[in-house]
Amino acid sequence: MINSKLNNMKFKFFKYIYAAGVLSLLGLTGCQKKLDDAYKNPNAPVVVPVETLLPSLIGSIIGSSAAAGSAYGIAGDALLIGRYVQYWGTYSNTVAPVSLSISNASNYDVMGGTVGSSDNLGSLWAAFYFGHGANLNRMVQWAAADQKWDYVGVGRALRAWGWLELANEYADAIIVKEAFDASRQQFDYDPQSLAYDSCRAACYDAISYLSRTDGKVSQANLAIGDAYFYNGDVNKWKKFVYGILARSYAYVSNKSSYSADSVIKYCNLAMTSNADNATCKFAGGLLSGQNSYFGILRGNVGTIRQSQYIANLLTGNNSTAFTGVADPRAFYLLRENTNGTIKGIVPWSGLAGLSTADQPSNFWGGAYTATVSPSNENGCRYLFRNTAEFPIMTASEMQFLLAEAAYRKGDKATALTAYTNAISLNIDMLRNNYATNVPTANLITDANKAAYLSNTLVVPTSPSGLTLTQIMLQKYIALYGWGVQETWADMRRFHYTDMDPVTGKQVYADFTPPPTGTLFSNNNGKYVYRCRPRYNSEFLYDIPSLTKVGALDGGGSQVPDYHTQECWFSLK
Repeated sequence: MINSKLNNMKFKFFKYIYAAGVLSLLGLTGCQKKLDDAYKNPNAPVVVPVETLLPSLIGSIIGSSAAAGSAYGIAGDALLIGRYVQYWGTYSNTVAPVSLSISNASNYDVMGGTVGSSDNLGSLWAAFYFGHGANLNRMVQWAAADQKWDYVGVGRALRAWGWLELANEYADAIIVKEAFDASRQQFDYDPQSLAYDSCRAACYDAISYLSRTDGKVSQANLAIGDAYFYNGDVNKWKKFVYGILARSYAYVSNKSSYSADSVIKYCNLAMTSNADNATCKFAGGLLSGQNSYFGILRGNVGTIRQSQYIANLLTGNNSTAFTGVADPRAFYLLRENTNGTIKGIVPWSGLAGLSTADQPSNFWGGAYTATVSPSNENGCRYLFRNTAEFPIMTASEMQFLLAEAAYRKGDKATALTAYTNAISLNIDMLRNNYATNVPTANLITDANKAAYLSNTLVVPTSPSGLTLTQIMLQKYIALYGWGVQETWADMRRFHYTDMDPVTGKQVYADFTPPPTGTLFSNNNGKYVYRCRPRYNSEFLYDIPSLTKVGALDGGGSQVPDYHTQECWFSLK
């Protein structure tokens, strides 16, 4: 990692300061060379092998771990955003009651935004502008100079991924045009739509470079830097890029410019097999960065518990969707209680309403009340192991995007085929990669997979029986745990409680946001739609821009309900 902080803490753009040293050694030029070799100028330009840069850039997708900054990536924010979509909640509302405390995670259980000087929900901001930032620019620059076009393509792919994720989380409080202008001390914010345009432009660049075979393009050499993502396979990287494009066109479904054909086109070019899934992998070991953000060594998920909403979906207790159907994935994704059943919490209620016997184990397999990491992984499943692969994009997700687009287009036959494929792919991914420590009696077999897919309450026999509710709820299940930001984008597109015109009920059937009397007090009765940018850069320096987008008022005070302003991508 070659990050270096500016003294004024404006960390997100971290300048590379190259000062030319001037030596005047009494005219002894012969001695000068020896002195230069012995005492390297620390301010001189240093070009490092791009193979050494890429691992940290990939690591910053999930949650980097370095002396310059730890936990920058999507996973840290996901622990909080996962409360908004009710994947999980705080295990006990009596331990951290909702308040205006800047570090109180329970605030997010009731759709609260970040308050005060907290850096909560700023991890993706830091990952984009710092973890990737100038490091990514340098990798692309140096790779191009060395004709390593595959590294250039990977760099542009990572930038495209970052633009889209950043825009969806922070809306118009993003810096696009001036993002890497090291001569500036303050920065102007740009509209979210520009980040979408920049994402797509970077995608097209990435595809162009990843398609080159000249220069020093080499799968073996790319694999040196790409050992923990795609192992140097440029064809899989291209599928990942097409997947980014598919997301970018799918998320503007409320706009008149929405193109179902564009979504379908890029889904068909993206991953169609689990072998193509984009996953971050971990070597394991004693260092944090060698392990998953959700594993026991890093110890980040001790205080969250699965929600009642996901538990009901997987156990047949949703009143509208898949009612009475036991999902064979339940014991892979969730934790049982001492009764051997699967229950969950209402995020803002914690223990309330759950008997002791109904309280689920924590995500590491310990007691409901246990919040510290266990001594070993004997009870850990799914994403909550040190070396469990962490998906970033999957073939299943692409098939769900295709199903939704085809459904909106009116091609329900294609939609049903894609929907069925999506569920099947997700089941197979769990069977093949996440069976560790699942009770033998609950392992998915060919027979119970087939039985689930043949259940007409899950997969209708006729295309005309398919609904948006089924598509979106099955996608919600398939992205559980890892696709938090994508699920939040989906739920905001449907404004959490929009109706399915076929069922006459919510698309996200039974989903209940915190009631008005329970919603975070700053919300003024509204739901959450955006995150504010990281405090320890923006709120210390970019005051004019924050005022312009409505995060600060004219007097410089934080606007309490800024986080409830709807984002461009979900508006009509």
